[in-house]
Amino acid sequence: MALQYKPETAKRRLAKADPVMAALMKKAGPFKIATEFELSPFEALVRAIVYQQLAGSAAAAIHGRLQALFDGEITAEGLLRRRKSTLRKVGLSEAKALAVLDLSRKRIEGVVPDLKTLQQLSNEDIIKRLTAVRGVGQWTVEMMLIFRLGRADVLPVNDLGIRKGYQFAYAQEAMPAPKALAAVGTQWAPYRSVASWYLWRACHSPEWFDK
Repeated sequence: MALQYKPETAKRRLAKADPVMAALMKKAGPFKIATEFELSPFEALVRAIVYQQLAGSAAAAIHGRLQALFDGEITAEGLLRRRKSTLRKVGLSEAKALAVLDLSRKRIEGVVPDLKTLQQLSNEDIIKRLTAVRGVGQWTVEMMLIFRLGRADVLPVNDLGIRKGYQFAYAQEAMPAPKALAAVGTQWAPYRSVASWYLWRACHSPEWFDK
C-alpha cells in the first residue's frame, strides 16, 4: 500500500493556498512521513492503544513484550486466548488490557473491518466505526488514517503538537482552539494530512521562529 496522494502535488497546492505554510515547508525541508504500512489496521490500533499517554521508549518496550507473546504478529484470536493477567504482566494497564480485548472482539465481530473494507470507507465512517472500540478515540483513528491508510485530508485539531506548531509558525500568542484550527485549516484541503505533518515539525523546532 502507498500514500493516497502525491506529496509534491500536495506541497504545491499548500504553498499556493497559504504563504505561511509555504515558508514553513521551506524551513522543514523534504516531506518524510513515517508510515505504518507494514502493520494490519488491527495491529496499528493495538499499537496505538499501547502508546497512549506513554513516553515512546516505555511504550515501545511494552509493545515489544506484547509482540513476543505472539512471535511478532498480534492477532485478535491470539489476544482473546490470553488471560487479562497475562496482558497485565507485559506492562499493559488495566484499561489498556480491557481495550485491546474489546478491540479483538470487535475485530472478530466485524465492527473493526479488514484493510480492504476500510479502504472503501470515508474518513468519517471509519472514525464512527472504530471509536466504538473501548479506549479508541477520534485522535487514535486520525493517526491511523494518516500513518496507516495514507489518507490525504486529515487534520487532528485536538492534537497538542499540531496546535502548538500552528502557534509557532503563525506567530500567535496562544494555541488555537480546536474549532478555530478546523476553520483556518479549510484552506489546506484536500491535503490537510500534509499540513498536519509540517505543523508537527514546527512544534518540534520552535527555534525556526525565533525573532
